[in-house]
Amino acid sequence: MTKKTHLAREMSARHIQMIALGGVIGTGLFLSSGYTIHQAGPLGTVIAYLIGALIVYAVMLCLGELSVAMPYTGAFHVYAKNLIGPATGFTVAILYWLTWTIAMGSEFTAAGLIMKRWFPQIPVWWWSLLFIIIILLSNIFTVKAFAESEFWFAVIKVVAICAFILLGALAVIDLIPIQGYHHAPLLNNFTKDGLFPGGFSGLFMTMLTVNFAFSGTELIAITAGETKHPEKTLPKAIHTTLWRLVIFFVGSMIVMASLIPYQKAGVTQSPFVYVFSQLGIPYAADLMNFVVLTAIISAANSGLYASTRMLWSLANEGTIPAVIAKTNKRGIPVFALLLSMLGGVLALLSSIYAAGTVYLVLVSVSGLAVVFVWIAISLCELIFRRRFLAAGHQLSELKYRTPWYPVVPWFAFIASSLSCILIWFDPQQRIALYCTIPFVIVCYAAYYLQTLWRKYTTKKKVSTVVK
Repeated sequence: MTKKTHLAREMSARHIQMIALGGVIGTGLFLSSGYTIHQAGPLGTVIAYLIGALIVYAVMLCLGELSVAMPYTGAFHVYAKNLIGPATGFTVAILYWLTWTIAMGSEFTAAGLIMKRWFPQIPVWWWSLLFIIIILLSNIFTVKAFAESEFWFAVIKVVAICAFILLGALAVIDLIPIQGYHHAPLLNNFTKDGLFPGGFSGLFMTMLTVNFAFSGTELIAITAGETKHPEKTLPKAIHTTLWRLVIFFVGSMIVMASLIPYQKAGVTQSPFVYVFSQLGIPYAADLMNFVVLTAIISAANSGLYASTRMLWSLANEGTIPAVIAKTNKRGIPVFALLLSMLGGVLALLSSIYAAGTVYLVLVSVSGLAVVFVWIAISLCELIFRRRFLAAGHQLSELKYRTPWYPVVPWFAFIASSLSCILIWFDPQQRIALYCTIPFVIVCYAAYYLQTLWRKYTTKKKVSTVVK
């Protein structure tokens, strides 16, 4: 690092653990999960989410060793720069920044549409503007304000999911009546239409969608530079990730797959709303829309935080203008924050005025970008451990070690790579590869052109001074 390795360390273990959980639980679970059931069938969905949980857990175990050994703000962008190469570090940062800024744009639109359900007379853009201001204020004062708001957003989501799993499980075993069933549904949905009603290929076609649902877990590493006692806090948050993912994601999928015919899942409404309505819970749609709204605001909140730290890290490294790395008295990189919010607003505008062209390309790139980041993280772990030992260090010096090395990082690398390759066989998702691969090439080219330009201008300055 050329300047600082971190910003103000104000996040506690309580914040990190809930951010780790809240960063994953979003619209991918509340809305997109129905699509997965519809495509892969009940059993295929549960298997896909179990595989997805293992992949993300393997990635997190890799990230654990890296982030404890190098607790930098910007995290995996810096790891990729130092361990793989500067061009890869730059590309990883741009891809991850783009992922969150595009997400912010879509979240602001979605939040406005949900509010329109309750206030139909008020234009959607008013609500979008209100949420933009709220998220900006949450991030601009102190990192503790962000952490505290994200903590409570996560609490709401966790309570809603726990209630869903508990009530759904009681309905599955016939302790609570559910519409459309005269006897306990149990797990009949898993077998009555065959184990894989849409074909075994449906399982693989949905893997990328499942990975998207798990994206956000890596946010733990970005908080490493602003966490108190990262050597203790980060491993604890990472170790609890798997069982939380299994309970909340796989548990929810089992309940949904047991109670919703796969033909109806994801066709008309959120599977959460469908189940709560079938249980006869009053105002089920309004309650779940409130929870989804919370998830959307939480995602935008995390998105602004993550994208801001990526820009700060790039500026801190000298890759982009250093002025962007400047912080206020509270340690907040305000210029990076405002630029990231501007990126989110531009994404929002492109979704309105260029949805079929610019926005489609941006969404395709950002959708695949997270998996590219996972590939880079696992590769960084393989290189880091090898170089660490080659430099004469002992494993006992590491405060946290990735278990079962090198099996875990190789599994994370191969499984993440396969989930990218598999989308080639799905015509609906293939556009993501068409857009992302050229974008990655452009990022590498931009980095090398920038390097050449910098060398040229430096050489010109030196020759002028000599003269």
